[in-house]
Amino acid sequence: MVTSLVAGVVAALLYGIAAVMQAVAVREASNRKGTGAGGVDPGLLVRMLSQWRFVASLVLDTLGFIAQLVALRRLPLFAVQAMVAANLAVIAVLASLLIGVALSWREWAAVTGVVAGVGLLGSSAGAEGATAAGAVFKLALIVAIAGLGLCGIAAARIREPARTLLLGTVAGLGYGVLGIAARVLNGFDPLTLVRDPATYAVIAAGIVSFAFYATALEGGSVTVATAAVVLAETLPPAVIGVVFLGDTTRPGLAPAAIAGFLLAVASAVILARFGEADRAGGRDGEHVSAPCDDPSTVSAAE
Repeated sequence: MVTSLVAGVVAALLYGIAAVMQAVAVREASNRKGTGAGGVDPGLLVRMLSQWRFVASLVLDTLGFIAQLVALRRLPLFAVQAMVAANLAVIAVLASLLIGVALSWREWAAVTGVVAGVGLLGSSAGAEGATAAGAVFKLALIVAIAGLGLCGIAAARIREPARTLLLGTVAGLGYGVLGIAARVLNGFDPLTLVRDPATYAVIAAGIVSFAFYATALEGGSVTVATAAVVLAETLPPAVIGVVFLGDTTRPGLAPAAIAGFLLAVASAVILARFGEADRAGGRDGEHVSAPCDDPSTVSAAE
Protein backbone atom coordinates (compact mmCIF):
# COMPACT_ATOMS: atom_id res chain seq x y z
CA MET A 1 0.00 0.00 0.00
CA VAL A 2 2.81 2.43 0.87
CA THR A 3 4.49 1.74 -2.47
CA SER A 4 1.24 2.51 -4.29
CA LEU A 5 0.78 5.76 -2.36
CA VAL A 6 4.32 6.86 -3.20
CA ALA A 7 3.74 5.89 -6.84
CA GLY A 8 0.59 8.02 -6.96
CA VAL A 9 2.47 11.05 -5.65
CA VAL A 10 5.33 10.45 -8.10
CA ALA A 11 2.80 10.24 -10.95
CA ALA A 12 1.37 13.63 -9.96
CA LEU A 13 4.87 15.15 -9.84
CA LEU A 14 5.85 13.80 -13.25
CA TYR A 15 2.54 14.71 -14.86
CA GLY A 16 2.79 18.22 -13.42
CA ILE A 17 6.27 18.87 -14.80
CA ALA A 18 5.29 17.37 -18.17
CA ALA A 19 2.20 19.58 -18.30
CA VAL A 20 4.33 22.71 -17.91
CA MET A 21 6.53 21.67 -20.83
CA GLN A 22 3.57 20.66 -23.01
CA ALA A 23 1.80 23.95 -22.36
CA VAL A 24 4.80 25.84 -23.70
CA ALA A 25 4.93 23.53 -26.72
CA VAL A 26 1.24 24.10 -27.48
CA ARG A 27 1.64 27.86 -27.48
CA GLU A 28 4.74 27.74 -29.69
CA ALA A 29 3.27 25.27 -32.17
CA SER A 30 -0.15 26.88 -32.47
CA ASN A 31 -1.04 28.61 -35.73
CA ARG A 32 -3.98 30.30 -34.07
CA LYS A 33 -2.28 32.27 -31.33
CA GLY A 34 -5.37 32.85 -29.25
CA THR A 35 -7.79 33.44 -32.12
CA GLY A 36 -10.12 30.71 -30.90
CA ALA A 37 -10.64 29.51 -34.46
CA GLY A 38 -12.97 26.56 -34.82
CA GLY A 39 -12.06 22.98 -35.64
CA VAL A 40 -9.17 20.72 -34.69
CA ASP A 41 -5.74 21.49 -36.14
CA PRO A 42 -4.41 18.11 -37.37
CA GLY A 43 -0.88 19.48 -37.74
CA LEU A 44 -0.54 20.69 -34.16
CA LEU A 45 0.85 17.42 -32.78
CA VAL A 46 3.28 17.07 -35.72
CA ARG A 47 4.68 20.57 -35.10
CA MET A 48 4.97 19.87 -31.38
CA LEU A 49 7.01 16.74 -32.05
CA SER A 50 9.77 18.94 -33.47
CA GLN A 51 10.26 20.61 -30.06
CA TRP A 52 12.59 19.07 -27.52
CA ARG A 53 10.41 20.17 -24.63
CA PHE A 54 7.46 18.22 -25.96
CA VAL A 55 9.53 15.11 -26.64
CA ALA A 56 10.98 15.30 -23.12
CA SER A 57 7.49 15.78 -21.69
CA LEU A 58 6.36 12.57 -23.41
CA VAL A 59 9.14 10.72 -21.59
CA LEU A 60 7.97 12.20 -18.29
CA ASP A 61 4.36 11.33 -19.12
CA THR A 62 5.40 7.75 -19.83
CA LEU A 63 7.20 7.51 -16.50
CA GLY A 64 4.19 9.10 -14.81
CA PHE A 65 1.89 6.57 -16.42
CA ILE A 66 4.06 3.72 -15.18
CA ALA A 67 3.86 5.18 -11.68
CA GLN A 68 0.08 5.49 -12.09
CA LEU A 69 -0.10 1.82 -13.07
CA VAL A 70 1.82 0.89 -9.92
CA ALA A 71 -0.62 2.94 -7.84
CA LEU A 72 -3.61 1.31 -9.55
CA ARG A 73 -2.36 -2.15 -8.62
CA ARG A 74 -3.28 -1.58 -4.96
CA LEU A 75 -5.38 1.57 -4.71
CA PRO A 76 -8.97 2.24 -5.84
CA LEU A 77 -9.64 4.45 -8.84
CA PHE A 78 -11.08 7.31 -6.80
CA ALA A 79 -7.83 7.66 -4.86
CA VAL A 80 -5.48 7.43 -7.85
CA GLN A 81 -7.48 9.81 -10.05
CA ALA A 82 -7.56 12.41 -7.27
CA MET A 83 -3.79 12.04 -6.87
CA VAL A 84 -3.30 12.55 -10.60
CA ALA A 85 -5.41 15.71 -10.46
CA ALA A 86 -3.03 16.92 -7.74
CA ASN A 87 -0.48 17.68 -10.47
CA LEU A 88 -1.99 21.20 -10.56
CA ALA A 89 -0.65 21.77 -7.06
CA VAL A 90 2.78 20.68 -8.34
CA ILE A 91 2.55 23.18 -11.21
CA ALA A 92 1.45 25.97 -8.86
CA VAL A 93 4.39 25.41 -6.51
CA LEU A 94 6.82 25.17 -9.46
CA ALA A 95 5.46 28.40 -10.89
CA SER A 96 5.94 30.08 -7.54
CA LEU A 97 9.51 28.83 -7.08
CA LEU A 98 10.85 28.97 -10.63
CA ILE A 99 9.21 31.94 -12.32
CA GLY A 100 8.19 34.04 -9.36
CA VAL A 101 4.41 33.67 -9.70
CA ALA A 102 2.70 35.18 -6.66
CA LEU A 103 0.14 32.76 -5.26
CA SER A 104 -2.81 34.28 -3.42
CA TRP A 105 -3.73 33.07 0.05
CA ARG A 106 -6.60 31.16 -1.53
CA GLU A 107 -4.24 29.33 -3.86
CA TRP A 108 -1.82 28.45 -1.08
CA ALA A 109 -4.84 27.18 0.85
CA ALA A 110 -5.79 25.11 -2.22
CA VAL A 111 -2.29 23.61 -2.40
CA THR A 112 -2.64 22.69 1.27
CA GLY A 113 -6.11 21.32 0.52
CA VAL A 114 -4.75 19.06 -2.22
CA VAL A 115 -2.10 17.70 0.11
CA ALA A 116 -4.58 17.18 2.93
CA GLY A 117 -7.15 15.59 0.61
CA VAL A 118 -4.61 13.17 -0.84
CA GLY A 119 -3.48 12.35 2.69
CA LEU A 120 -7.04 11.55 3.74
CA LEU A 121 -7.51 9.38 0.67
CA GLY A 122 -4.29 7.54 1.30
CA SER A 123 -5.18 6.79 4.90
CA SER A 124 -8.77 5.73 4.22
CA ALA A 125 -8.66 3.96 0.85
CA GLY A 126 -9.00 0.22 0.87
CA ALA A 127 -7.40 -2.16 -1.58
CA GLU A 128 -8.48 -2.04 -5.21
CA GLY A 129 -11.73 -3.80 -5.95
CA ALA A 130 -11.64 -7.49 -6.69
CA THR A 131 -14.25 -7.36 -9.45
CA ALA A 132 -12.70 -8.44 -12.75
CA ALA A 133 -13.57 -6.58 -15.94
CA GLY A 134 -14.71 -8.71 -18.85
CA ALA A 135 -14.21 -8.23 -22.56
CA VAL A 136 -17.55 -6.47 -22.94
CA PHE A 137 -16.56 -3.84 -20.36
CA LYS A 138 -13.24 -3.23 -22.12
CA LEU A 139 -14.84 -3.02 -25.56
CA ALA A 140 -17.28 -0.50 -24.08
CA LEU A 141 -14.30 1.65 -23.15
CA ILE A 142 -13.13 1.64 -26.78
CA VAL A 143 -16.63 2.57 -27.95
CA ALA A 144 -16.71 5.36 -25.36
CA ILE A 145 -13.44 6.78 -26.69
CA ALA A 146 -14.76 6.69 -30.26
CA GLY A 147 -17.85 8.56 -29.08
CA LEU A 148 -15.73 11.11 -27.25
CA GLY A 149 -13.70 11.64 -30.42
CA LEU A 150 -16.86 12.51 -32.35
CA CYS A 151 -18.07 14.76 -29.53
CA GLY A 152 -14.71 16.55 -29.44
CA ILE A 153 -14.74 17.20 -33.19
CA ALA A 154 -18.24 18.65 -32.87
CA ALA A 155 -17.29 20.73 -29.81
CA ALA A 156 -14.29 22.21 -31.61
CA ARG A 157 -16.66 23.83 -34.12
CA ILE A 158 -18.78 25.54 -31.48
CA ARG A 159 -18.22 29.20 -30.63
CA GLU A 160 -16.73 30.37 -27.36
CA PRO A 161 -17.24 30.24 -24.41
CA ALA A 162 -19.00 26.86 -24.70
CA ARG A 163 -16.25 25.53 -26.99
CA THR A 164 -13.52 25.54 -24.34
CA LEU A 165 -15.76 24.10 -21.63
CA LEU A 166 -16.92 21.26 -23.87
CA LEU A 167 -13.44 20.47 -25.19
CA GLY A 168 -12.09 20.37 -21.63
CA THR A 169 -14.92 18.08 -20.58
CA VAL A 170 -14.30 15.72 -23.50
CA ALA A 171 -10.56 15.67 -22.74
CA GLY A 172 -11.22 15.02 -19.05
CA LEU A 173 -13.61 12.17 -19.77
CA GLY A 174 -10.96 10.72 -22.07
CA TYR A 175 -8.35 10.89 -19.32
CA GLY A 176 -10.88 9.22 -17.05
CA VAL A 177 -11.32 6.37 -19.55
CA LEU A 178 -7.54 6.10 -19.70
CA GLY A 179 -7.40 5.62 -15.93
CA ILE A 180 -10.18 3.02 -16.01
CA ALA A 181 -8.56 1.13 -18.88
CA ALA A 182 -5.19 1.17 -17.14
CA ARG A 183 -6.84 -0.21 -14.02
CA VAL A 184 -8.37 -3.22 -15.85
CA LEU A 185 -5.29 -4.29 -17.82
CA ASN A 186 -4.75 -8.04 -17.51
CA GLY A 187 -0.98 -7.79 -17.18
CA PHE A 188 2.11 -6.10 -18.51
CA ASP A 189 4.01 -8.69 -20.50
CA PRO A 190 3.99 -7.84 -24.25
CA LEU A 191 1.87 -10.77 -25.40
CA THR A 192 -0.80 -10.10 -22.78
CA LEU A 193 -0.91 -6.40 -23.65
CA VAL A 194 -1.33 -7.12 -27.37
CA ARG A 195 -4.29 -9.42 -26.68
CA ASP A 196 -5.99 -7.10 -24.16
CA PRO A 197 -8.63 -4.67 -25.54
CA ALA A 198 -7.88 -2.38 -22.59
CA THR A 199 -4.43 -1.71 -24.08
CA TYR A 200 -5.98 -0.14 -27.15
CA ALA A 201 -8.39 1.83 -24.99
CA VAL A 202 -5.41 3.29 -23.10
CA ILE A 203 -3.65 4.30 -26.33
CA ALA A 204 -6.75 5.76 -27.96
CA ALA A 205 -7.76 7.61 -24.78
CA GLY A 206 -4.32 9.19 -24.44
CA ILE A 207 -4.30 10.46 -28.02
CA VAL A 208 -7.88 11.72 -28.04
CA SER A 209 -7.62 13.41 -24.64
CA PHE A 210 -4.37 15.20 -25.37
CA ALA A 211 -5.53 16.37 -28.81
CA PHE A 212 -8.69 17.98 -27.48
CA TYR A 213 -7.06 19.46 -24.40
CA ALA A 214 -4.38 21.04 -26.58
CA THR A 215 -7.11 22.36 -28.88
CA ALA A 216 -8.90 23.89 -25.90
CA LEU A 217 -5.69 25.59 -24.73
CA GLU A 218 -4.98 27.10 -28.16
CA GLY A 219 -7.55 29.85 -27.88
CA GLY A 220 -9.78 29.34 -24.88
CA SER A 221 -9.65 30.05 -21.17
CA VAL A 222 -7.04 27.92 -19.42
CA THR A 223 -8.98 28.04 -16.16
CA VAL A 224 -12.23 26.84 -17.75
CA ALA A 225 -10.54 24.07 -19.75
CA THR A 226 -8.45 22.77 -16.86
CA ALA A 227 -11.30 22.88 -14.34
CA ALA A 228 -13.45 20.87 -16.76
CA VAL A 229 -10.65 18.32 -17.20
CA VAL A 230 -10.16 17.92 -13.44
CA LEU A 231 -13.85 17.32 -12.76
CA ALA A 232 -14.40 15.02 -15.74
CA GLU A 233 -11.30 12.88 -15.11
CA THR A 234 -12.02 12.32 -11.42
CA LEU A 235 -15.76 12.09 -10.73
CA PRO A 236 -16.96 9.55 -13.38
CA PRO A 237 -14.04 7.11 -12.83
CA ALA A 238 -14.62 7.26 -9.08
CA VAL A 239 -18.25 6.25 -9.55
CA ILE A 240 -17.39 3.52 -12.07
CA GLY A 241 -14.71 2.13 -9.78
CA VAL A 242 -17.15 1.81 -6.89
CA VAL A 243 -20.15 0.57 -8.89
CA PHE A 244 -18.53 -1.73 -11.44
CA LEU A 245 -15.07 -2.61 -10.12
CA GLY A 246 -15.72 -3.09 -6.43
CA ASP A 247 -13.54 -0.27 -5.06
CA THR A 248 -13.98 0.27 -1.33
CA THR A 249 -12.56 2.19 1.61
CA ARG A 250 -11.19 0.80 4.84
CA PRO A 251 -13.94 -0.25 7.27
CA GLY A 252 -15.59 2.78 8.83
CA LEU A 253 -13.52 5.30 6.88
CA ALA A 254 -15.87 5.98 3.96
CA PRO A 255 -16.69 9.52 5.24
CA ALA A 256 -12.97 10.35 5.44
CA ALA A 257 -12.41 9.05 1.91
CA ILE A 258 -15.32 11.08 0.55
CA ALA A 259 -14.10 14.20 2.36
CA GLY A 260 -10.55 13.69 1.09
CA PHE A 261 -11.71 13.13 -2.48
CA LEU A 262 -13.92 16.23 -2.51
CA LEU A 263 -11.24 18.36 -0.84
CA ALA A 264 -8.54 17.27 -3.28
CA VAL A 265 -10.71 17.77 -6.37
CA ALA A 266 -12.18 21.10 -5.24
CA SER A 267 -8.71 22.40 -4.37
CA ALA A 268 -7.41 21.29 -7.78
CA VAL A 269 -10.23 23.19 -9.48
CA ILE A 270 -9.22 26.34 -7.57
CA LEU A 271 -5.72 25.89 -9.03
CA ALA A 272 -7.09 25.48 -12.56
CA ARG A 273 -5.36 28.61 -13.89
CA PHE A 274 -2.09 26.67 -13.60
CA GLY A 275 -3.26 24.36 -16.39
CA GLU A 276 -0.92 26.33 -18.62
CA ALA A 277 2.30 27.59 -17.06
CA ASP A 278 2.92 30.61 -19.29
CA ARG A 279 -0.49 32.04 -18.38
CA ALA A 280 -0.32 31.11 -14.74
CA GLY A 281 1.24 34.27 -13.48
CA GLY A 282 -1.18 36.87 -14.63
CA ARG A 283 -4.57 38.16 -13.66
CA ASP A 284 -6.76 40.63 -15.43
CA GLY A 285 -4.78 40.19 -18.62
CA GLU A 286 -1.26 40.33 -17.17
CA HIS A 287 1.02 37.40 -17.98
CA VAL A 288 4.48 36.17 -17.18
CA SER A 289 6.94 34.18 -19.22
CA ALA A 290 7.05 30.42 -19.23
CA PRO A 291 9.72 28.60 -17.23
CA CYS A 292 12.29 28.55 -20.01
CA ASP A 293 14.89 30.87 -21.44
CA ASP A 294 13.27 31.26 -24.86
CA PRO A 295 11.79 34.75 -25.14
CA SER A 296 9.35 33.54 -27.77
CA THR A 297 7.41 31.72 -25.09
CA VAL A 298 6.30 34.92 -23.41
CA SER A 299 2.57 34.91 -24.04
CA ALA A 300 0.72 37.96 -25.25
CA ALA A 301 -2.06 39.47 -23.22
CA GLU A 302 -5.42 38.02 -24.01
